[in-house]
Amino acid sequence: MCAILTYTGDVSREQFESMLQKMKDRGPDMDRILEGKRKNGKSFYMGFNRLSIMGLNPNGMQPFVHNNNMAITNGELYGFEFLKSYLSSLGEKFESGSDCEILLPLYERLGTAVFNFLDAEFACVIYDADEDDFIAARDPIGIRPLYYGYDKSGAIVFSSEPVALTGVCERIEPFPPGCYYAKGEFVRYREMTLINEKVRIDTASENVDKICEGIHDKLISGVYKRLNSDAPVGFLLSGGLDSSLVCGIAAAKSDKPIETFAIGMDIDAIDLKYARIVADYIGSNHHEVIISKKDVCDALETVINALGTYDITTIRASIGMYLLCKWIRENTDIRVVLTGEISDELFGYKYTDFAPDAASFQEEAAKRIRELHMYDVLRADRCISANSLEARVPFGDLDFVSYVMSIDPERKLNTYGIGKYLLRHAFEKDEFIPESILMREKAAFSDAVGHSLRDDLIELAEKTYTDAEYEEGIKKYDHSRPFTKESLLYRDIFEKYYPGQSHMVVDFWMPNKEWEGCNVNDPSARVLSNYGASGV
Repeated sequence: MCAILTYTGDVSREQFESMLQKMKDRGPDMDRILEGKRKNGKSFYMGFNRLSIMGLNPNGMQPFVHNNNMAITNGELYGFEFLKSYLSSLGEKFESGSDCEILLPLYERLGTAVFNFLDAEFACVIYDADEDDFIAARDPIGIRPLYYGYDKSGAIVFSSEPVALTGVCERIEPFPPGCYYAKGEFVRYREMTLINEKVRIDTASENVDKICEGIHDKLISGVYKRLNSDAPVGFLLSGGLDSSLVCGIAAAKSDKPIETFAIGMDIDAIDLKYARIVADYIGSNHHEVIISKKDVCDALETVINALGTYDITTIRASIGMYLLCKWIRENTDIRVVLTGEISDELFGYKYTDFAPDAASFQEEAAKRIRELHMYDVLRADRCISANSLEARVPFGDLDFVSYVMSIDPERKLNTYGIGKYLLRHAFEKDEFIPESILMREKAAFSDAVGHSLRDDLIELAEKTYTDAEYEEGIKKYDHSRPFTKESLLYRDIFEKYYPGQSHMVVDFWMPNKEWEGCNVNDPSARVLSNYGASGV
């Protein structure tokens, strides 16, 4: 990961440096600040903290300047080699191996149409010298973070993380995924939940094998393109279906053992044993990290500060991921990690088995995809980037997401006796992973790290507040009011670092309480009646 920061108004260099320094963990290798001049003679600043992934020499350092235009990008532009070759044939000259160097030449030819053209996960800010305008954009899922706010003079400020904007902007907002900002307005250039009607019609009549063929081929492509890196690559392996598939596909592609990493509690880690089964099967160089109750409780405030959220399920699931990535950073030379996020939003959670009909399932999937940047994607980005690593999410491949979202939802309902059947069936023939893992019931991530992790956090909250203190404490909050002692603890810590910014997250991630069987007061799938053997 890298950090980008653009202040379009009047700010001292010292203040700008201080803001950029708050995101140093995202890009510890190098940093650079450039001062630009607008047509009225006033200055602006662009700053970049670099984590070197593609084009490791200093020539790949940003901001890039081209024909008096400037740009900074945090992202991966897949297939950039072809685009770079094409631009070179048109006379463009490049100084580095960085994929992001092609953005300005593309923008100068295509304008804002370039954003819908990219196969990428990215956040960027461009200064267009001819138009004397700032253009910002974010990928359609929001895998790469971007926030914005306005200072007291009304100048807009863009940042990779909200922490850089605290104390500068009264209200900090997440930049909407799939949008660009130009001439003072936000414009949506791509909506990932829109249905490809041809795919919808075809998958309504095709047999399951044909549908699964598309899932199979597009996921493999999504994994393969994310293996391209000039820095060492590793894999987070929980032992569940999604991360295991990513690891299995990558291992089959690799000519040497891949590096896999798993984490679990010291007393009841569910997934360590399953991760070990997968690692042995694919022949990976496997690493296990064991954590304790003390590790969990000690990390809580650090994790909430890094995340910028108060959401219960996000925080629970983040603690294990944060501590695992911390271990990776401190003990290996890995700089890129692939993860299994976004599969649930596409194929269903344990609670979507309760969807009353296909239309409701599809509506819920669309809601989760639109909100991903506030929950699972935020967790993956922040836990990994806080430890100076880069996350890549194959299930977030744009072609893959578009295809799966367009499959006739009747085919995605759990009428097969097991959730995510289409995904499972798509990879039965390859034998990338053991059949016992391919057909294993889903477990909630925080539970899989260890049932006690959730219980330890609830216990900590119970010790923090008396019943009277809890009743009084929740009255402080109107938006997303805490409803348990645990949620109050998280909210109080969040407000310590991001006072008055709770709107950055729309609400608590919870199952759809309007569905029968889902009216619960805890986000863990463990409380659902169909959890069954998921946590065994």
